[in-house]
Amino acid sequence: MLAGLAGTLLLITPFTPELLREECLSTSFRGNYIDGQTANSVFLPESACLASTWPLQDSSASIVEATQDIQQLTWFRREAIEPSLADTVHSSQSEFDSFLQKLSTTLKHIAREQNVFTVPDNNRGYELLYRTPTAALLSVSHRTAENIDTILPRFWKSALVSTTPVNSIPVPDEALNHVRHVLSTLSFDTEVASIVDSISVPQMIQDVRFLTGEDNISGIMSRHSFSEGSRTAARWLKEQFEDTGAKCELQPFLTGFAPNVVCIYPSTVNTTATVLLSSHYDSRGSFGSTRAPGGDDDGSGTMAVLAIARTIARKGIKFHSNVQLIAFSGEEQGLLGSKAYAKKMREMDANITVMIQADMLAYRVPGEPAQLGQPKYIGTPEVAQLVANVSALYSPELVVGFTAACCSDHQSFHEQGFPATEVSERAGPIADPMYHHSGDVSDREGFDFDQVKSIAKVQQLATLLHTAGYEL
Repeated sequence: MLAGLAGTLLLITPFTPELLREECLSTSFRGNYIDGQTANSVFLPESACLASTWPLQDSSASIVEATQDIQQLTWFRREAIEPSLADTVHSSQSEFDSFLQKLSTTLKHIAREQNVFTVPDNNRGYELLYRTPTAALLSVSHRTAENIDTILPRFWKSALVSTTPVNSIPVPDEALNHVRHVLSTLSFDTEVASIVDSISVPQMIQDVRFLTGEDNISGIMSRHSFSEGSRTAARWLKEQFEDTGAKCELQPFLTGFAPNVVCIYPSTVNTTATVLLSSHYDSRGSFGSTRAPGGDDDGSGTMAVLAIARTIARKGIKFHSNVQLIAFSGEEQGLLGSKAYAKKMREMDANITVMIQADMLAYRVPGEPAQLGQPKYIGTPEVAQLVANVSALYSPELVVGFTAACCSDHQSFHEQGFPATEVSERAGPIADPMYHHSGDVSDREGFDFDQVKSIAKVQQLATLLHTAGYEL
């Protein structure tokens, strides 16, 4: 932890690989974080390091000094959203100003309720270290940082900055050999087409309605990472995946958070190669509401992964590569579940040849064509190209493009040197009016199960079959 480091210097600068070639910067690197259309790096360097490396810094770099003890550094960003959605809320700056006021009031209330300490009127309980119209960096208590999404404006997201130096690992060239081979040999396969076309929409409807509580059977009101509903969902997902022949574990990663649901289909041949497909099953709702159904974000991605598992079982598919299907928790608090798992995979020197995350697949703006969005800023271009090529073969109805809405759990794997990308519902900014809203259910205008099926055919099942190899 960083407690007691008042007077600490922080460097926030647009990322370039050259920065990490300087030892004093690489050993103080705390990760990359999106600000608008820029990936910014956060460093906690010594002053001598800043002086020696200043010529490397971008002209827009910022150096700030913490005047209070640093607790938990937390990065905030405003998502890329359609102007039509922005018209329904205040400006991003006034949104965040309201949040800061709410945060200060909340922290003072908690302190007085717990009678742990008295917060002076001039002490806000946090320190604002960096601010732009679309991003901010705060120091708050660790406990507050883990729960702060519950009072965030709905178009903002938070991420906990690492308390220890981050070892950023570029994807090695040799790790891309398999993807490049598949790209060079990829062609339409009638058997693959038949398999992916068999994904069941009625089953997906049933699955997502359980996760959102719309079926009036599951009893789930919220899948927030700390809620009981998220634990109900985790147990149910484990059972559903196991029914398809997978070996599953509920893997805890942080106290208080619901676990990751990790499921494996072992290869029929002797290999360490692994293809990993994932979603996140935790959710956010409207501020002040206990309802967080998360139908689109990310019940849609989760039902797609589950649909693939059900198709694997129905078709009796066996793989020539190890296959992992994972539902992550803690995504809404800053990719926490996937960061823990990706770090574990790197420590094990896992041979992950392809990783694809599904996040928000279902919303289609009325009148727009079905789409597939891929990350504009963070991800592996070769894997994105593979997904685009597979889409052209098996879901030509999808318009494929890039989105500035960033970033889901694929980022955790990309930053650990694994080839990874994400698929989402739109080649453009977020347009779902129920984003991070308690009205994010499946029974509403714009929630398009056919688009989910089209993306699931591409994102996971067809790409999985071509990259993992299989037999029936």
